[in-house]
Amino acid sequence: MAKLKRPPRKSTRNAHARAHPVPRRARKPAAPQFQSLQEIVLAARRNLSPDLWNHLSGGSDSETTLRRNRYALDCLALRQRVLVNVVNIDISTTLLGKRLALPVFMAPVGGFVGFVNPRQGAIPVARAAIARGTTAFISTAALPGLEETAAAASEPLIFHLYVRSDHQWIKDILDRAKAAGYRALCVTVDRNYYGRRERDIINRAAVRDGFGDPKFQASLCWNDLIWMKERMQLPLIIKGIATAEDARMAVEHGADVVYVSNHGGRQLDHGRGAMQILPEIVAAVAGRAGIMVDGSFCRGTDIVKAIAAGADLVGIGRLQCWALAAAGEEGIVRMLELLEDEVIRCLGLLGVPNFAGLDQSYLHAAAPTAPSDVFSAFPLLDVEPYRY
Repeated sequence: MAKLKRPPRKSTRNAHARAHPVPRRARKPAAPQFQSLQEIVLAARRNLSPDLWNHLSGGSDSETTLRRNRYALDCLALRQRVLVNVVNIDISTTLLGKRLALPVFMAPVGGFVGFVNPRQGAIPVARAAIARGTTAFISTAALPGLEETAAAASEPLIFHLYVRSDHQWIKDILDRAKAAGYRALCVTVDRNYYGRRERDIINRAAVRDGFGDPKFQASLCWNDLIWMKERMQLPLIIKGIATAEDARMAVEHGADVVYVSNHGGRQLDHGRGAMQILPEIVAAVAGRAGIMVDGSFCRGTDIVKAIAAGADLVGIGRLQCWALAAAGEEGIVRMLELLEDEVIRCLGLLGVPNFAGLDQSYLHAAAPTAPSDVFSAFPLLDVEPYRY
């Protein structure tokens, strides 16, 4: 994400078919003042400056891709089954051999974490993700730096690469990430040019630095991914895949995970929504790699829809940033607690005890009930009974 001028399948589904649910310890909720995800968004809106709020909430140009991300989710209804024993619900999964307590991860959000928390940057994100049994992607652009963030985390994280300079620079940063203990490499491939974020432009807050010479990201090719993976000797995640053709190319060039993403609607305008893209990617990958997806996923029902459509894991981007802005590390922990609760309730009401039994038969095309935009998952933002 941009630096602002003014801040101060190799399918994993069999792992779900367990006889016993994930043990869940009773614990006091983090940030207990938030009883819903909508309250977290409200708190973020109060805490962020207008510049940062618009930067986080916006997309590129006309924001058509941004709206289509939500529209694609809002156009899917759930088909409910009944009289199924759902006393014990297991929402665990695996990522590259590691068990996760829930099928979400903290998506890479670039430098935004540093705007909200200049001293610690991505550290609260990493700690909160690990505390709730999942993981985080730490971007090249994230403060306080890849080594500092890795050292502050109790488990290995995933390194997310933006190409900022030449071949030697890439080698050096990959070596640093490997030495710091990251467990996988994620390379973003859909940012050949920087999208025009018109909200930032109108606010005169569109200054970007720290991304280096853009020609290096623009010159990235498929064969570069091969030597990057060989250099790190770690699993490779390719982020920004939006067509079946490129999904097949990704697998052929060593992707262990194909990451479906349109950069949250912040790059190519008039693209398709992530959930519109996902089915063709699932078909093209055909079980040869894992599948991740992000793009306006911010409710438990969104996560269930993505997994029913064939994803293994769902990335949380804007909602992660809202939670960080709302209450720091505790805000992210509470966001994950609420998402976990929503997923469990959704599966229970659908009549599905674990993800092994969830497939496209639980999805049905339907007309949205309201206009879709970045906030359409939170229709009660105008309801504010008290201040936290």
